[in-house]
Amino acid sequence: QVQLVESGGGLVQAGGSLRLSCAASGSIFSFNAMGWYRQAPGKQRELVAEITSGGSTNYPDSVKGRFTISRDNAKNTVYLQMNSLKPEDTAVYYCNAMTGPYLQSSWGQGTQVTVSS
Repeated sequence: QVQLVESGGGLVQAGGSLRLSCAASGSIFSFNAMGWYRQAPGKQRELVAEITSGGSTNYPDSVKGRFTISRDNAKNTVYLQMNSLKPEDTAVYYCNAMTGPYLQSSWGQGTQVTVSS
């Protein structure tokens, strides 16, 4: 199973920016897809950004135009650039990797993002 370690969370004022990083133990070049999810208290975990092995990206409307997912294959790291942050973006952010022919899912431990108004 792939080991994922997130970093970069913290406290930021509304309108500010943060960049999250997710370092993987394996070669992300071979991963089917990687994504960032978030979970706020009392809510279900939701997808905020996804990037496939072919480089295609996918965002929900709630973050489209504000968040950007990217990857550095040489560093086996995926990033989430978050701009124009809003209080409703407050959540624990998790990195996810889908690998292998059976799309095994691996998760990081999560990093807290708090946006103050």
